[in-house]
Amino acid sequence: MPNNVSATPHRTPADTTLDRLLGGRVTLKQPAEGYRVALDPVLLAAAVDPPQGGRVLDLGCGVGAAALCLLARRSDLTVLGLELQPELAGLAAENAALNEAKRFHVLQGDAAAAQRIVPAGTFDAVLSNPPHLAATSGRATANASRDLAHLESSLDLGGWIKAALSWLKPRGTLTLVHRADRLPELLTALRKGAGAIRICPLWPRAGEPAKRVLLAATKASRAPARLLPGLVLHEGTAFSAAAEAVLRHGAALDLGA
Repeated sequence: MPNNVSATPHRTPADTTLDRLLGGRVTLKQPAEGYRVALDPVLLAAAVDPPQGGRVLDLGCGVGAAALCLLARRSDLTVLGLELQPELAGLAAENAALNEAKRFHVLQGDAAAAQRIVPAGTFDAVLSNPPHLAATSGRATANASRDLAHLESSLDLGGWIKAALSWLKPRGTLTLVHRADRLPELLTALRKGAGAIRICPLWPRAGEPAKRVLLAATKASRAPARLLPGLVLHEGTAFSAAAEAVLRHGAALDLGA
């Protein structure tokens, strides 16, 4: 797999924090300010189940959180992370080294142009935590890195999904985490090249509306969509037992096939 990123130089310890995921199994260096990892990439990684020895693309990998969480559970896989921002791509390369993840490679580049480097039909699975806000949302902030992570730029949501599907082998699986209020757009985009869509709501608490959803879809499938029971994240002020199993202990989330 291509790897055009090395550890990022010229950064002081004050620029980053060193954090732990999966109960300490994953060490993660990330910016002290700007885009910072929350629950989404950990839950996303738990929902991915490629074939043994599969090749996986983490599209918009950030600092590598989802890729490293996936490899902590599935060391047989090879993962390529594609990231637009050089600073985040550099941190992803550093995190690969910190975690001795020799099967995680990082490519810095724009998803809109990356097929010149990464051929179509290459991967058994693609996972992605795309920018959650449309470029026209008007939610830009003073932090350019955070905005690039959160706001669509060269590709809108439909273009992002089209690109992701193009990198999949036939019958490969695309897994996404996204805002629940953009579910209609997600389904419209996925139906143009995939089927067997599985929708897993992420309920903040029992009885509360879901703010996030996990979706999995199979390229070129004509199977119908399914709405899954979902995952309740919190009970009171603590994580639910099911969420704790995923977030602390690295358990998989079964989204079916």
